[in-house]
Parts: sequence; C-alpha cells; structure tokens
Amino acid sequence: MAMGLDGNAVRSVDRAASLLLALGESQGEAGVTELARRLGLHKSTASRLLATLQRRGLVEQDAETGKYRLGLVVIRLAERAERTLDLRSLALPELERLARLTHETAGLGVLEGDQVLFVAQADGPNLIAVGDWTGRASALHANASGKVLLASLAEREVLRIVRRGLTRYTERTITDLEPLLEDLARARRRGYSTALSELETGLTAVAAPVHDARGAVIAAVEVWGPAFRLTPRRIPELAAQARETAAAISVRLGGAVA
Repeated sequence: MAMGLDGNAVRSVDRAASLLLALGESQGEAGVTELARRLGLHKSTASRLLATLQRRGLVEQDAETGKYRLGLVVIRLAERAERTLDLRSLALPELERLARLTHETAGLGVLEGDQVLFVAQADGPNLIAVGDWTGRASALHANASGKVLLASLAEREVLRIVRRGLTRYTERTITDLEPLLEDLARARRRGYSTALSELETGLTAVAAPVHDARGAVIAAVEVWGPAFRLTPRRIPELAAQARETAAAISVRLGGAVA
C-alpha cells in the first residue's frame, strides 16, 4: 500500500512540474485544455493540479480569460536562484585567492531558512579530508558562517530559533541563549565569528560577513581546517584575511566595505 501511495505522489509531482515547465514555455498564458493536450493529461487532472499550484502561488489564473500563467512565487524563486548563482560566480575567484593565501579551505555560506547553506568552496593545498560542502546545509549556531548570519538577524529571530532547541554536536557547542547572544555580540564587535570544535571536534573555522549594496549581510566567507593548523595564534590573521575577502566580494556586489 505504501509503495502505491509513494508512486502516485511521485507521479503527481512529475505532472505538476511538467505543467510549470509547459507554462514557462508558453507565450504568456495557456488554458487548461491546451496544457492537458500538450502533456497528454485528462483535463480534470490538469485542472486539479493547476488548482493546487495556484493555492501555493506557483501559478495564477486570469479572472477574465480563465487561462493560467506562472505565479509570483516562481518568479521570486527564479530571482533568488539567479542571485545565488551571481553571488557564487563573483565570490569564487576571491575564495580561491583566500584558499591559496591561507592554505586552508574557504567557503561561502548564505542563509537558507534556519540553516546556513554553503554555495561555493575553494580548497587550499593543505586540504585534509574536510570534503566538499557545496550544496550542504548546517546549523546556524554551530559554525562560524552560521553565527555571522545569526548575528545579522533581529533578536526576535534568534530567540525563535533558540526556542526550537539547539542541537549539541560536541561538548563545545553553544546550546543556551545567553552564551549564544554574547557570542553574536562579540562577532558584531569584531567583524568576524569563530567556531572552535563546535560542529566537529578538532575543526576550527573563522568567518566574516559579506554585505550587499544596502549594507545588509547576505553571506559569510569562511576559512576552516583542523585545529592543529588553525591554532589560536593564527585566528587574528585568518580573521583579517577572511574580512578582506568578504570586503572584496561586497565591493563586487556593489556594497561598501564595512
């Protein structure tokens, strides 16, 4: 029974995706009959799927013609994807320079819901099995990039995230509100954040904020590596290098150097 339901769900998702793609290829708008014919669907099936997509804001129906077009949600998602791709392409040369300079791994993290999503990575020559984090998400409170992004949020947003519960990954992970708020305040004062064995034991990271043209924090540049190389003595130097890289990316995005 479960397998049948899973199959039906997958088929419905595939059909809904096909409808969105067909609308995207249409010249402006398309009617239910036309879409059903193009995709080989029953008209009632196409109508039901379009109604579901409309409730989610993925398609809109013209009140006069009854035809459908892509909704604002799809447009916003497309704009967001374009911004992410632009950010990645602008950041990669700077990340590669940072990785060569520090001989460590450099990455770029952005806010994705209540997590940090790594959208770009450059590996230094001293890489030791940290793996490729591109496309992976992580908890905001447990790594340097996440804390940079958290520090840019309104306190009510931080409180909301903390109330849901903070996972403890190591004995050094910050899981209580007051220590976290203190750490975020320190990050704002210094212009960078650190994570010392907070996500993984023996992993040290330093991150600095990237600003857009309005001065808002939209990403974080991070350098990370094993604690035996990223010693406390190196932190100030790495922080300065991460800040320089973040500032260079900010300038390329039209932002001002903080």
